[in-house]
Amino acid sequence: MAPTLATAFARRWWMAVTAIIENLLFSAVLLGWGSLLIMLKSEGFYSYLCNEEGNSSSYNLSIPLEPPVSDEYAEFYDSEVGVVGLGDGVEMRPLVPMDGPLRMNGWLICKEQDEMLNLAFTVGSFLLSAITLPLGIVMDKYGPRKLRLLGSTCFGLSCLLIAYGAYKPNELSVLIFIALTFNGFGGMCMTFTSLTLPSMFGDLRSTFIALMIGSYASSAVTFPGVKVIYDLGIPFITILVVWAACAGLVFLNCFFNWPLEPFPGPEDMDYTVKIKFSWLGFDHKITGKQFYHQVTTVGRRLSVGNSLKQKELATKDGHKLCLSTMDLEMECKPQNETPSFFKTISTPIFLLSLVTMSITQLRLLFYMGALNSVLEALTDGDLNTVSLYSSIFGVLQLLCLMTTPVIGQIMDWKLKDCDDGEDEKEPCSKGEPKKKRRDKKTQKVTNALRAFLLTNILLVGFGITCLVPNLPLQIVSFLLHTVVRGFVHSAVGGLYAAVYPSSQFGSLTGMQSLVSAVFALLQQPLFLAMMGPLQGDPFWVNIGLLGLSMLGFLLPLYLICYRWTLNKEQQEKENDAKIYIKINGTDIPEAYV
Repeated sequence: MAPTLATAFARRWWMAVTAIIENLLFSAVLLGWGSLLIMLKSEGFYSYLCNEEGNSSSYNLSIPLEPPVSDEYAEFYDSEVGVVGLGDGVEMRPLVPMDGPLRMNGWLICKEQDEMLNLAFTVGSFLLSAITLPLGIVMDKYGPRKLRLLGSTCFGLSCLLIAYGAYKPNELSVLIFIALTFNGFGGMCMTFTSLTLPSMFGDLRSTFIALMIGSYASSAVTFPGVKVIYDLGIPFITILVVWAACAGLVFLNCFFNWPLEPFPGPEDMDYTVKIKFSWLGFDHKITGKQFYHQVTTVGRRLSVGNSLKQKELATKDGHKLCLSTMDLEMECKPQNETPSFFKTISTPIFLLSLVTMSITQLRLLFYMGALNSVLEALTDGDLNTVSLYSSIFGVLQLLCLMTTPVIGQIMDWKLKDCDDGEDEKEPCSKGEPKKKRRDKKTQKVTNALRAFLLTNILLVGFGITCLVPNLPLQIVSFLLHTVVRGFVHSAVGGLYAAVYPSSQFGSLTGMQSLVSAVFALLQQPLFLAMMGPLQGDPFWVNIGLLGLSMLGFLLPLYLICYRWTLNKEQQEKENDAKIYIKINGTDIPEAYV
């Protein structure tokens, strides 16, 4: 049976910690594509595309087909030149010197195989983002529980499909497309539903959003970890079956701890207080701060009235004292109506965030998809070095979990010191200046401005390092790639939480992910252009992507203008308040009407 919201709130720390762990192991694991690609090649997926006389389905791990060896290469095969060790019992050996075809675990590998598997990666990575729009709409309406249950089921099924395909790769290689589809869908369900949990942590919301996104981005380290286990001699099929069983544990955790209802936003955290004021002649459902504000206002007015003489109860200093329910409605200002979804997605902030995210996603995903090919070009085909650098790239993905809280802290900077417009207006003593506090929304926009400015500077730095064909420098590229990938998602999530209603957070994030995923499909034609006309040289592709990255600075520039507008509106409100106070002669404008 699903727990209530109150029960879920009591378990929020358990849910947050387990959500971070589950994101690490089950969300966007597909982003560790470089290590998965090596394992798929070792298991013979699409090896039949590599044409060679005598190649058949009899190739497998235990009984590799011995290639015909001519006398002129006999001495070459007796030596250890060109042999690449991939773990216990797994090695890659050139069949002929230099330009001959290569085998991995007895399976042929070739460019056609790389292109087909990269297409499968493109499909899976597309679903990692594209599916978020319908997920966001469903989650905003029905809550995260059902989606998380569905996501863990799909992820477990994807593991079983890959394992089944590895059983007979020549006949079942096509299952990799279906498996990666389920993997992308299930992983995004896990990621997306975890983004609702930070709503229960108040002013730390952006920090916890950053932690959830950091664990999502760091999940790219999972396949490199699986590859380490694989290199120790554990069968690929066994690893995947155990992984599917672990996905079942995620299902059970969600079943017993996640509520059916959507999590409330920070402004409605006192969701357990719902009172029907039928005895006052009106029927309002109020929550949290609204209830506190109403009760405090009525209490203060009653105390003022009781301090007067009975004959002066109706008036005080010529002003009418109003204790009616109408007065309550006037004093408890109704919340602004939520703008329509279409109006929200038409705002400049959202449109510019689409530009920033689309370009960044294309830049990052192209680099991940082409990483092994780029490393092969930089190492002149030294597959041992390629394997080493691919493992380094995978391990560095853990930095996402460590660096995204930095963006979270930037997004939450000084929010506790801000005025959210709902604090009690306390009268000041004569001669005592009123302490001016920052406007909360303005501070949120300022924080988002800083976050996007830092992220775009790092993205441009990443693009510059990609232009330099230096192998050790690629470590710097790995670091910048990892940091940018965590930063940009956290910054966008924090921006939407700051500017737009919490009821539209899922839908907006889904729309942004869908558009950026469609744009990121360009990675496949860019990869084909690099492998074909550009002969494996990514230089001109990187030049074009670097130029596009400059468009990311449009959003920070607009946020500067938007912040100026907010400051101007705030100044006008303060001037109006001064006029009102002067007319009534008090620092408590709600005391009289």
